[in-house]
Amino acid sequence: MKQLFIKLMIAIVVILLVAFMLKRKEMTFRQSLLKAVYPIVMFFGKVFPSKHAVMINDKQILPTTSLYDFVQTDIKGDTVHFSQFKGKKIMIVNTASDCGFTAQYDQLESLSKQYRDKLVIIGFPANDFKNQEKGDNQSISQFCKLNYGVTFLLMKKSHVVKGPEQNEIFNWLSDSTKNGWCNQQPVWNFSKYVINENGVLTNFFSNMVSPLDKKVIKSIE
Repeated sequence: MKQLFIKLMIAIVVILLVAFMLKRKEMTFRQSLLKAVYPIVMFFGKVFPSKHAVMINDKQILPTTSLYDFVQTDIKGDTVHFSQFKGKKIMIVNTASDCGFTAQYDQLESLSKQYRDKLVIIGFPANDFKNQEKGDNQSISQFCKLNYGVTFLLMKKSHVVKGPEQNEIFNWLSDSTKNGWCNQQPVWNFSKYVINENGVLTNFFSNMVSPLDKKVIKSIE
């Protein structure tokens, strides 16, 4: 027991040191610490996977209403017509700046660059989980650009969980009467939905599944 305690204390000290070393002046210490522990969180996610972490539209059920009919506002205040994404795969992700999974911004950016010719990644900042996205649109945009070099599309801050204020995109994503099969709302920040080139919702991946996981890559390729 004593040896286990010593190992635990050593691990905590190492994590704190890594967080201090990784800290950027644009990040709070909390944000740096969360980034440092992210690999550990994801390791436990692989060792103890949730049965709801991955959902697949095996039967290729078609939506009853079209995602391409929606018009949204991006984080800069510009209008975005989803019809412009026809012919490309889309990954929609709810994001947050003070979350243990915020480091997925790095992986999403990598994915966006690797598949830029066939994939559009769209982030939806939201403060629905434990107040982990308290900032306004300007501060969120600055945080993402300075700390993670995000170049993929970010929308204005909104609500993504079910309720009267739920963003209409996430209402579509989590309502089987609209998308055809899926009722799964985001389980936490950085839940991911994949839509194919024809506007069919094909996959849901929870926050515990890395954007670079082979299952995610397969859904894109």
